[in-house]
Amino acid sequence: MLTASTGGLVVPAIAPSAISTEDSATSELTVTGVPFFSLIIPTYNEGQSIKALVEILTQQLDREWAGRYELIVVDDDSPDGTWAIALNLTETLPHLRVLRRCTEKGLSTAVVRGWQAARGEILGVIDGDLQHPPETLLALLDQMERGADLAVASRHVEGGGVSTWSLMRRFLSRGAQVMGLLLLPSVVSRVSDPMSGYFMVRRQAIAERPLNPLGYKILIEVLGRGDIKTIAEVGYVFQERQDGESKVTWRHYLEYLQHLVRLRLSRDRLGRFVGRLNFPVNRFLKFGVVGGSGVFVDMAILYLLHGVMGLGLTRSAIAAAEVAIVNNFIWNDIWTFRDLSREQRDRQRVFKRFLKFNLICLAGLILKVLLLNLLFNLFGMNAYLANLLAIAAVTLWNFWVNLKLNWRVTQVK
Repeated sequence: MLTASTGGLVVPAIAPSAISTEDSATSELTVTGVPFFSLIIPTYNEGQSIKALVEILTQQLDREWAGRYELIVVDDDSPDGTWAIALNLTETLPHLRVLRRCTEKGLSTAVVRGWQAARGEILGVIDGDLQHPPETLLALLDQMERGADLAVASRHVEGGGVSTWSLMRRFLSRGAQVMGLLLLPSVVSRVSDPMSGYFMVRRQAIAERPLNPLGYKILIEVLGRGDIKTIAEVGYVFQERQDGESKVTWRHYLEYLQHLVRLRLSRDRLGRFVGRLNFPVNRFLKFGVVGGSGVFVDMAILYLLHGVMGLGLTRSAIAAAEVAIVNNFIWNDIWTFRDLSREQRDRQRVFKRFLKFNLICLAGLILKVLLLNLLFNLFGMNAYLANLLAIAAVTLWNFWVNLKLNWRVTQVK
């Protein structure tokens, strides 16, 4: 079994010329040849499908690439023992290698860790759940042999599509792509399917470039940070899972948005300036998402109290604002500042954080009114633009003051 790399997510420019593997039964070391192509299979609880996938991949690749490829299963210590099932297959499949990660999680980082251990000049990735048709591999490899730096299996070119996706799933997928085009047009527009998790890239195109992926969408990281000149696309039909359950949740969509913003900031002067300040961008994005949910809660409660129940507007607005504050505090405590709040979970400290959060939000409200009047009355700015700038400033204020004065570990036993 391979040992997971530690440290930075950087793919070496020179692949290892040979690999030593230890037989679990005899503890003898053997040395195998050097493949040209390395395919990474990131897995988590894919015990029902991993054997079939490895066998199908072997059949497909042995047709034209026998002895010139390797398969690397990178498993995040699956409770169902996916790594053990894959490890048993190595006894009869010398081109199969297994990497079990126990201290690091996530699909994107699993792919990069696999690339770090890979020996091929062409590096690829395919899902471990049989949703990516293995027969597309040969077409992708053909494009790489023709000189492409990146070959992407796409659902949005000729021959591509999805099988039985619901309308909502199609909407979310396209919406995520549109969001990418708005935030990173020069990156996302280079391929028709930037959400694809099925592609190959030339080692030299990403070698020695620090990668910082988040969530599931490793292709965007490769496009954003790699030296990609020539791109080829091959159509494929995305299949439904045959076994197990989908692992995509709303958290992954939020991580995707964070990933886009992080890449956007890394590509301009403002982003580099923010990086030098060591500003916690990811935490701030979470804080902003929570604030957005608070706006929805505020409007819903205001409508319920004033529009439905007929209470006075002022009382309804005050009650709605407080409910929104409670909503924001709960989500910030269990999500945005989770690593800090879990150090002090007793009721007294939670209640103190809640009181501080209320006071900071009240100060932010006063600050917003002052800024709005200053920009509108003194500088003659458009009222709606002034209000937008005031909201942005107050959001930054609320985040920074809460980070420094509220969600902080002050007493540790």
